[in-house]
Amino acid sequence: MKTFFATQLFDGHALSDNMHIQVLDGYITAIKPASESDAPADVELNGLVSAGFVDVQVNGGGGALFNDHPDHNTLKTMVKGHTRYGTTAMLPTLITDSHAKMEQAANAVAQAISQDTPGIAGIHFEGPYLSQGKKGIHPAKHVRPIKDSELSIITRKDMGSVLLTLAPENVSPDVIADLVKQGIVVSLGHSNADIDTVLAAIEAGAHCFTHLFNAMSGLSARSPGMISAALSENSVSAGLIVDFHHVHKQNCKLAYQCLGPDRLMLVTDSMAHTGSDLQILKWQKSLITRQGDKLTLEDGSIAGSCIDMATSVRNMHQVISSSHESSTQAICDALKMASATPARVAKLADRGTLSVGARADFVVLTDTFEVQTCWIGGAQVYSENDSNK
Repeated sequence: MKTFFATQLFDGHALSDNMHIQVLDGYITAIKPASESDAPADVELNGLVSAGFVDVQVNGGGGALFNDHPDHNTLKTMVKGHTRYGTTAMLPTLITDSHAKMEQAANAVAQAISQDTPGIAGIHFEGPYLSQGKKGIHPAKHVRPIKDSELSIITRKDMGSVLLTLAPENVSPDVIADLVKQGIVVSLGHSNADIDTVLAAIEAGAHCFTHLFNAMSGLSARSPGMISAALSENSVSAGLIVDFHHVHKQNCKLAYQCLGPDRLMLVTDSMAHTGSDLQILKWQKSLITRQGDKLTLEDGSIAGSCIDMATSVRNMHQVISSSHESSTQAICDALKMASATPARVAKLADRGTLSVGARADFVVLTDTFEVQTCWIGGAQVYSENDSNK
């Protein structure tokens, strides 16, 4: 048993001061005010201790891209690249690729899950069942109709949480309903679908949208499109890339006002550049180049991001602070969108909150959301004082 003292604690829902967290075998056994404890803590955490960040859209990190080498070593490299920014659980994301790459990715994640690799909670297949017109950087040659042989990969039971991004105009409601029945989190994105098609997919069980506002049918007076459904349907959640390149600040604020912190989640959509000094990455027949805090292809179009979760929290806090009279509420909402909300969407019941029975995954932050230390299963996996920072 190890006891941690937190000067300030965000448990995924609310803030408390001077709390003790008891941890045994990587899980929380008790949380109570320090004043009620009989013994001093073993570890003092001086800062804002938050439930660890959960990122459900991570293409790469630490210099590695999942598509390039979908194996266990790549996953460990990605985790190391993101823990320094407070991410304690991720869904490694495979961008649209071949059948063989999907199998390799599935095998890699299954291996990581079987070995309880810190930070790996499942997998996100972003495609290949997308709209050609909204494919973004997804290679056109691999965008295709859904196949039974690939359904058997996606519905494997050994990969933890499985999220699938698809375009509803290319996958029938019956198939969506079957995927949901088998435990898949179906997210809608990279789509040009009209409103009726989107609503039919939601009725079938799709309850999430991938990188809201980006690569989806737009909102106009007589064509509500996917954006309208994402903002107006009370049963759905959505991921949002808050790097201020993918989405304007005003639209970030609109998303927050429409969905609130219980349904809006922060995602990075990060490429290999995050958590590394990498400047240029080969992608298909082009190059993805870092220009400050923005990634672009050679034609200037956005190609994923190099943002991290701590920066996402900081940016979102900036966006929503003016909406709250209480600074405490703004802090709670920004942190919740990075922890409890994505964990709920991804069906990760033991992550995203600090509560009895949950994993002891947490991050210690400064008052400006800079990461001091990061812990997974009660073990420190990053410190700002590390020589290899």
